[in-house]
Order: sequence, then structure tokens, then C-alpha cells
Amino acid sequence: MSAKGNCYDNVVSESFFHTLKTELTHHIVFETRSQAREAIFGFIEIWYNRKRLHSYLDYMSPAQFEEKYVTNRNERLGI
Repeated sequence: MSAKGNCYDNVVSESFFHTLKTELTHHIVFETRSQAREAIFGFIEIWYNRKRLHSYLDYMSPAQFEEKYVTNRNERLGI
């Protein structure tokens, strides 16, 4: 953690919520909270965490990155 009031503390969460708003909630009008909850859960668990390309992962999805990591590790270990 950095000092109180440091603007970089919230960068990750602000980036996530910006993506959530621009990719999902600005395009849909939810009739109930349960509809919103289901849509947001699906967005996070299916697209954001599994399929979205991450610049930190050399523009691969987490699934692609993990597959590449396991393949490289197995090759190094001779498995």
C-alpha cells in the first residue's frame, strides 16, 4: 500500500469498473436486480476472467496464457 491519497491505489479497480460499465451496463437496461446480478456475474466469470485479452499477458486470454505456461513447464520437465 502506498501513502494515503495516492491516486495509483485505485487504478486496478477503476479500470475494471470502467470496462464493466462500457462493455455491459451502458448497453442494457435491467428490469430486476437479479437480472443485473446474473449478467454481471456472467461478464466477470466468463468473459473478463477467462476470455478477455490482457496486455500484461502479452495480449493472450488467461486460458491461453495458462495453457502456454503448462505446455512450456511440461516440456522443461520432460513430461
